[in-house]
Amino acid sequence: MKQKIYRILKGTFLVSDDAFKNWRFIIFVSVLAIVMIASSHSADKKVYEIARLKNEVNEMRSEFIDGRSRLMKLKMESAVINVMKDKGIAPSVIPPKKIKIKSQN
Repeated sequence: MKQKIYRILKGTFLVSDDAFKNWRFIIFVSVLAIVMIASSHSADKKVYEIARLKNEVNEMRSEFIDGRSRLMKLKMESAVINVMKDKGIAPSVIPPKKIKIKSQN
């Protein structure tokens, strides 16, 4: 067992007669490691992109809700009356009348 460890540490398995088998295996394992690292980096990029898009969606949703609430406040009758007072227009004190049209059939 001690001899096997010494051979591995010295690298004699790489220069022996059947070293081609060993080199193929080492290259195969190296390629697999490179593919695994690339896949991991790709997955990390996707996770960061998903997190960024979620934050963007939350921002836009809060912006939409804020805009909708401001619109509701602007559409209130009291807000419209205040804006029209600045322009010199006041609400009517006479109630509206219903107009009835009779058909000419």
